[in-house]
Amino acid sequence: MELAHKELGEDALLINARPSTLETRNLGAYEVVFGVPPKAEAELPVKASATDSLAQDVAELKRELKRMANLLRDGGVSPLPEAPSGSYQLLLDNELEPALAQQVAAGASLEDLFEVDSKLGRPGVARGVVALVGPPGVGKTTTLAKLAARFGIMSRKPGYILSADVHRIAAAEQLRSLAAILGIGFDIVETPVALAQALEEHRAKDWVIIDTPGLAASEMEDGADLARLLASHPEVDTHQVLSASMKPADLSRVIDRYEIFQPKKLLFTRLDETDRYGALVSEAARRSLPISFLATGQQIPDDLEPASKEFIADKVRGAHEKTIRTLGATA
Repeated sequence: MELAHKELGEDALLINARPSTLETRNLGAYEVVFGVPPKAEAELPVKASATDSLAQDVAELKRELKRMANLLRDGGVSPLPEAPSGSYQLLLDNELEPALAQQVAAGASLEDLFEVDSKLGRPGVARGVVALVGPPGVGKTTTLAKLAARFGIMSRKPGYILSADVHRIAAAEQLRSLAAILGIGFDIVETPVALAQALEEHRAKDWVIIDTPGLAASEMEDGADLARLLASHPEVDTHQVLSASMKPADLSRVIDRYEIFQPKKLLFTRLDETDRYGALVSEAARRSLPISFLATGQQIPDDLEPASKEFIADKVRGAHEKTIRTLGATA
């Protein structure tokens, strides 16, 4: 802008900016075009017709644009600095929100924009009580099975599974069968009061995982009492389960809808169904909520890994793969 003001005067305006073409890339990362606004009507000849005035303005603007283009081609205008790292457009293509993409293009570290936390349970609480909430079809029950299998086997500590999903009896019975295989206790709780009593009854257990019903937008009122219990209970670590393949706008709406549960972390499933991960970072940053786990596929417990900043950031920067075979090694 300083150079434009020197060349064209204080009325100079930025008309266009775009990434350099192959022919001009040696001059810098971007091409910029400046111009000056048409002369005010008072400065035009009094006898000039409206058509003559318009033609004069257009001709003058063309001359100025041509002159600026020649200056840029000949090196007369200093190029803008090269973007520090990555590509702003690539980040946008990967569905990272523009404000965050601008920060990264300006030199900010993508890994510093969001947090991860795969610890089960609330800080300072002796036992781990985890509740999984989310809309229908995102894989809450399957994810619970993966968590129970992983931590039930690895921790060798006594645990318990509680299902508050009385809408899908078949899913509850699947969890009952899994619990029996793992040697873990299981119960169905039909009301929030019964859930609170069960949590107190099993206080000696080192960890408890709670399955909840998948609530559609029209059913949120039905889950209000359960939401109040989970949000107010001092031990419950609520993870909102979301599909990574959802459109960013839909993802944001679902998270807004489930705010009544006051989730403490975000857990993403179905990473194998998308190759764009920017929305995961955008929502984690916007809500100031860490990402806990990443799930892909149906294998129990293999297709579940603790979230890794490096893995997510690499994907957002464009390391596209149709499958997430390296998730375990990377995370």
